[in-house]
Amino acid sequence: MTDLPPIREVIAHHGLSASKALGQNFLLDEQLLGRIAALPGDLSGKAVLEIGPGPGGLTRAALRAGARVTAIEMDRRCLPALAELGEAFPGQLTVIEGDAMKLDHADIMRGEPFAVLSNLPYNVGTALFVRWLSGEAWPPAWTSLTLMFQREVAERIVAEPGSGAYGRLAVLAQWRSTARLAMKVHRSAFTPPPKVMSAVVHVTPAVMPEGVSARVIERISESAFGQRRKMLRQSLKGVPGALEALSRLGIDETRRAETLSVGEFTELARRLTG
Repeated sequence: MTDLPPIREVIAHHGLSASKALGQNFLLDEQLLGRIAALPGDLSGKAVLEIGPGPGGLTRAALRAGARVTAIEMDRRCLPALAELGEAFPGQLTVIEGDAMKLDHADIMRGEPFAVLSNLPYNVGTALFVRWLSGEAWPPAWTSLTLMFQREVAERIVAEPGSGAYGRLAVLAQWRSTARLAMKVHRSAFTPPPKVMSAVVHVTPAVMPEGVSARVIERISESAFGQRRKMLRQSLKGVPGALEALSRLGIDETRRAETLSVGEFTELARRLTG
């Protein structure tokens, strides 16, 4: 194992502090970081995409596991620390300075399947997650998503129908993927400690149901949960054909979105695809 200074020393040496504007919170516990890096399985020789590596805590855990890491970082203050990490693991780390929201990840990874492993910046985490789950192409370029979120967001991703956390994120994460809450992380593990608890979610692609358009299910779930307190006959009235499809499926239009299972959303989307 490559001998490296503790992350706390790296942060101090480079005068780094977590940027609130960038949604940064640094993880320093290397045992915890090693456990997170182990969640995708054996990474030896595998391609990994990391968003917002910061000073490189999770990055070094992935590198130690043998991964070939491509890290996208928009905070140039962190680049010298990442460069040192690259020198410690020759040929294993590629750092791209830029905004992950504006870059084509599959293109960056040169068409190679990759695992996503990130302590996501809080301010872009959900948007990136929805982007990875979207689109008609399936299976996706990624083989798994292992992502740190605020615990409230993590619980929304794995929520079941009828629960207060169940919503659009759950539908998008579960209709053609398998999502589980893999690990809870106490706020005290971060520097600075955020006001909320965190959790790691692990997502793997599943078989995409036949005859269902991703665009359609994305629109239905957005409309249904955009007015979640209203009955389906109200929240879906702006989606052409939706109320007729509900009737054909025997779904009571007086129900609310949070009562529909992921399977019912999928069937509804199938009826409207074409």
